[in-house]
Amino acid sequence: MSFERVCGVDEVQVDSPMRVELGDQAIALVRDSAGELFAIGDRCTHGDISLSEGFVEDGTLECWAHGSQFSLRTGWPKSLPAFEPVPVFAIKVEDDEIFIDPTPIYRENN
Repeated sequence: MSFERVCGVDEVQVDSPMRVELGDQAIALVRDSAGELFAIGDRCTHGDISLSEGFVEDGTLECWAHGSQFSLRTGWPKSLPAFEPVPVFAIKVEDDEIFIDPTPIYRENN
């Protein structure tokens, strides 16, 4: 894994997605109400809409345009109209700095 720094932990607001870019990849970075950090692909697989403009709720990120909700852990949609997952990315924190591996991970739907 090749992690790259994207921002400081204090730059990510709770339940407020933040768009970051690694090379040509747009990633939605989310800190949930428990303080856990997640990094998932920023483009909705249904309508090519930026997910970082959506809403965080119960472990999901909801697309503001059509309402598809994607699991922050797996990237799989939890509601229609999307039926394809978005990638998730490995994330780590060191010295209050957030690092993401730009290699996408696709996880099983569970």
